[in-house]
Amino acid sequence: MAIGEKITISVIKADIGGWPGHHKVHPALIEKANELLAKSKEEGTIIDFHVTYCGDDLQLIMTHKKGVDSEEIHGLAWDTFKEATEIAKELGLYGAGQDLLKDAFSGNIRGMGPGVAEMEITLRRSEPIVTFHMDKTEPGAFNLPIFRMFADPFNTAGLVIDPHMHMGFRFEVWDIMEHKRVILNSPEELYDLLALIGAKSRYVIKHVFPKEGHAIPSDEPVAVISTEKLFEIAGEYVGKDDPVAIVRAQSGLPALGEVLEPFAFPHLVSGWMRGSHNGPIIPVPLKYATPSRFDGPPRVIALGWQINKNGRLIGPVDLFDDVAFDDARRKALEITDYMRRHGPFEPHRLPLEEMEYTTLPGILEKLKDRFEEL
Repeated sequence: MAIGEKITISVIKADIGGWPGHHKVHPALIEKANELLAKSKEEGTIIDFHVTYCGDDLQLIMTHKKGVDSEEIHGLAWDTFKEATEIAKELGLYGAGQDLLKDAFSGNIRGMGPGVAEMEITLRRSEPIVTFHMDKTEPGAFNLPIFRMFADPFNTAGLVIDPHMHMGFRFEVWDIMEHKRVILNSPEELYDLLALIGAKSRYVIKHVFPKEGHAIPSDEPVAVISTEKLFEIAGEYVGKDDPVAIVRAQSGLPALGEVLEPFAFPHLVSGWMRGSHNGPIIPVPLKYATPSRFDGPPRVIALGWQINKNGRLIGPVDLFDDVAFDDARRKALEITDYMRRHGPFEPHRLPLEEMEYTTLPGILEKLKDRFEEL
């Protein structure tokens, strides 16, 4: 392939067994995934790949020419997760296969449990991207940082001083309760956009696109976020969604530092223990992507890549492995102490409407006949 050709980047993840509890992915699962994806690379199904983890989620990062929602690529991910699940069962790992909510692959992995973020793009002369991987939180956890990257001039100086960015971007927002979507323009519809995405448990940024006149075609995403809601599939709490995202950088897009800057503020997200608590998200290097305190607090890692003209993934660079994020980590730990001291009280615990798919309804069911009219 060459500059100007189409290439697809796929990030597909699943929790198929924690070691121990919800802490981390066992090395044997990563080894199996590497083995299977290496075979697919030799056979020409994929161009390149990288296997990693964030907390208890196994993460598959792949480049290929099959396009978005490819049955072949999704089938490869499904088979990889299934085979790794068998190892997880042998090892007695916790929640082995918990994100694989169907018995058999049916052509597309969406709606089957794993999280998916994919984009098909026209390869630029230099193509820097960042893949973000979160654990112990929900898709809406990306709303604030993605907004800041592509719409907040106090974060992204390029929106003010770069003529290639001055026109702004288009945001595709999904209503994940009503299964609808809307596209809003920034900066023209900035307040409408904020009215939606501030309600992060319902309205989730799915894609960011350039506008007409940008060097990048307006139908090619420059950011994509996984939006799968596990409770929508399973009907009950089976683990928070632990979203992933892909963000392109530089040359008319936010610079790498502008892509990372939002995470210098450890904003509050939903998830954490039993998917039922609010807490700060901590930007960490991979070695600290191991939630432990109260099964958390929520974590995010950032892996930096250059995609070369042959579609190879040059990297990763562990972008949060930097002292510049030490203060964000310290602040997150202070917020953690503050939130934990609320115990079972809101706003540490989620409000009742967000607890509907947790284990709490079982308690309410037990008590329902004991309530009396006032």
